[in-house]
Amino acid sequence: MKAAPGDRLVIHSLHVDGPVRDGEILEVRGADGAPPYLVRWSDTGHEGLVFPGPDATVQHFEHVTPADGGAT
Repeated sequence: MKAAPGDRLVIHSLHVDGPVRDGEILEVRGADGAPPYLVRWSDTGHEGLVFPGPDATVQHFEHVTPADGGAT
């Protein structure tokens, strides 16, 4: 599993019709996008360090870096 800040971590329920939990990945603490991830959960707003299991997926988003380094 690989992720980047700004991606979304989705934890699927192990039960049919169970809740799905998701949050924004704020930091990647493993090498080359590997876990653990610092995640802000969308349902509570709390932040926590997550070591995702097999019930987790990452939704990747395009990460845009300004060509001028962000200067305006």
